[in-house]
Amino acid sequence: MDLFDHPISYHGLAVALGLLVYVVTAHLLEQRRHPTAAIAWVLFIVLLPYVALPMFLAFGSRKLARPARGQRMPAASGTGPWALQTIHALGQPAPAPYRALHVHADGSEALAALWRTLDAARQSIDVCTFILGPDSVGHAVIDRLADKARAGVRVRLLLDGMGSLMGGRPKLDALKAAGAQVALFVPPLHSPLKGRTNLRNHRKTIVVDAACEQPGLWSGGRNLAAEYFEGEPGKAAWHDLSYDLAGPLVLQAAALFERDWAFANTERQAPPPLPEPPSGIGPDGAVHGAQLVASGPDQVDDTVYALLLTAAYQARRRIALVTPYFVSDAALLLALQLAARRGVTVDLLLPAKSNHRLSDIARGRALRALDQAGARIWLAPQMLHAKLAVIDDQLALAGSANLDSRSLFLNYELMMAFHDAGDVGRFGDWFDRECRSAQRLHARPPGFVRDLAEGMVLWVGFQL
Repeated sequence: MDLFDHPISYHGLAVALGLLVYVVTAHLLEQRRHPTAAIAWVLFIVLLPYVALPMFLAFGSRKLARPARGQRMPAASGTGPWALQTIHALGQPAPAPYRALHVHADGSEALAALWRTLDAARQSIDVCTFILGPDSVGHAVIDRLADKARAGVRVRLLLDGMGSLMGGRPKLDALKAAGAQVALFVPPLHSPLKGRTNLRNHRKTIVVDAACEQPGLWSGGRNLAAEYFEGEPGKAAWHDLSYDLAGPLVLQAAALFERDWAFANTERQAPPPLPEPPSGIGPDGAVHGAQLVASGPDQVDDTVYALLLTAAYQARRRIALVTPYFVSDAALLLALQLAARRGVTVDLLLPAKSNHRLSDIARGRALRALDQAGARIWLAPQMLHAKLAVIDDQLALAGSANLDSRSLFLNYELMMAFHDAGDVGRFGDWFDRECRSAQRLHARPPGFVRDLAEGMVLWVGFQL
């Protein structure tokens, strides 16, 4: 009998080929995949090579930016707050001044600020969003953008390819006819970027008049759909967090949009850099500004993850975290446990039931571990979509990144790091208001079926 007549031989050959492709690809592209994801891919290839190999070739790319040979990241200065040193070491821009920060109390206030930001535009509007809903808010956004385009304002809309499918395709013909430019970021069904169809742009920003003296920014965790603001009949509004501000800091978000726009349009040449905003670090070394922290395949490091990990070890009094989905890796979970055990107040606010059932199952083990370590887990009665981290009175991180493996290791995300103690306190006040309606979780040991389900879901947790 020929060696390859036996089905086991074919399976072994397929496994060997799949593992070879995985190893060679990871080495050549210097993917530096997270250990959890690496183990999951290897097990997937070993068990189901005929399915896993095509999926890896289609979805397996994680990092596009890689450090140049022999190049080192800039070293921290050794002075200043730990957060500033860490963000600097991760290659992010220096703090820049800003003014007129509004932390939106609720969806109605956020919607009013959205209309105010769009209406104020005189030269340009750049919109980046994951979902543009086919509903009252989405239609109103399109109408306002079309009106601005017809008035001579340059309008660009960058919509994530997967998000446009998940949220329902909006009708953009009228917007294009008005003269606006529209681009899909890595459309999954016909992406020209081979091996990158699993990459999603989850950033949410609206930048107006970036080249003017009065640039404005509206950003946070809200998609541009009704449920993220005031809801619709029969569809309750979600609780979310967004903010708007003005000043030189906006130029950092504008520069990031330019890079994303060029990538989505497969432009090989980088766009010309915007003017460098003035420093937000005073002569005394104190931080008087904020800074953008971008995370994703376009960054060498997993920046938001690294900053959160550092924050968990640096915190002295309190860590307050808000996320709709909590699928933490072992290192970040351990850091939060150790913080709670050394006396730091660790508060984690989640929806009691999110819109992703698998994420709710996957979080069980981590929540029990945090509860046992002394952390306080709060479950909100409504769907909570906000993303926020407040560390002592030194740092507030607000933006688009969830505390799950997809946001921390796969998605393009954007967080803004605020250092001013007064503004950090404003985000902390928002957290405290949301906690008032939440119930504290007291974890109980799971049954056999629940424990088995959690383990199976965590096996694919890096893709949630």
